[in-house]
Amino acid sequence: MRHLFIINPIAGGKKNRSEEVIKEIETFMSNVNEAFEIYITRAPLDATAKIRQYGLSEEMLYVYACGGDGTLNECVNGAANRENIAVTQYACGTGNDFIKTFGPENVGKFRDLEALTKGTVKKLDLIDCDGRYGINICSVGIDARVGRDVHKYSRIPIIGGSTGYVVALLINVIKGVTQSFTITVDGKTEERVITLACACNGQYYGGGFNPIPLALADDGIVEYLIIESVSRLKVAAIVGKYAKGQYKEFPDIITHYRGGELKFECKQEFVVNIDGETISTKSICFKAVHKGINFVVPTGLILVDGTTRHL
Repeated sequence: MRHLFIINPIAGGKKNRSEEVIKEIETFMSNVNEAFEIYITRAPLDATAKIRQYGLSEEMLYVYACGGDGTLNECVNGAANRENIAVTQYACGTGNDFIKTFGPENVGKFRDLEALTKGTVKKLDLIDCDGRYGINICSVGIDARVGRDVHKYSRIPIIGGSTGYVVALLINVIKGVTQSFTITVDGKTEERVITLACACNGQYYGGGFNPIPLALADDGIVEYLIIESVSRLKVAAIVGKYAKGQYKEFPDIITHYRGGELKFECKQEFVVNIDGETISTKSICFKAVHKGINFVVPTGLILVDGTTRHL
């Protein structure tokens, strides 16, 4: 058994906390009789490449994403579909949204190295995004553009977390809230103008938005929401309830799909949000990968029918 700690030096926003995190890890692991390595990322997707090197070995590896959702996403992409690698998050990032799926009150357990190193490996689902994987929530439309901009505003001293998300949302609402797509749902294609669409494996994103509270990360099903073209004023009216998972109050505006594939195409490049990281493309297809990742759940927690319970 080996332990690999991936540190994102810019996670958490305002300052480089690498030295602090390294000290925490070294102090704890000095009393653990197992090999470990600390690796500080140098560039985007550096963690993915590092972890894939270990995939060539048959030795069991626990990977700890020391950062936020972006760091976790890079680690997930390095470990996806590899039986000898399990991933978890040592929560020291800005949002830490995916692990809120285990209960927002339990995020602190993902900052407990003893609970993590002794944790239980649970097979969770992924979202395949044309070869790149998401473990939490992916989106297109205004939501993805907000995801592209949110870090810029979250780093402003008086703004952070969900406030940064709200500021980015308001600015993008002013710029325009709709986009035209060719959308294919389970083989049926149509032209639609939408405000946003999200694909949910986890439950939280954007610093606390919870669009589908019943989304389960281990049931083999991706939950999709598509919000039709609405005015700027209407966006302002529904965003609060959307954030609380009350999409059923808007059946004429918000469509809910479960499972299958959802594909978006556009003549111009558009922004895609994958676990808080963004890419630009003219086409993206989301689909579920059942039990695509080994995930370490801290000792003291367990998933029962997709719901977190204390042991």
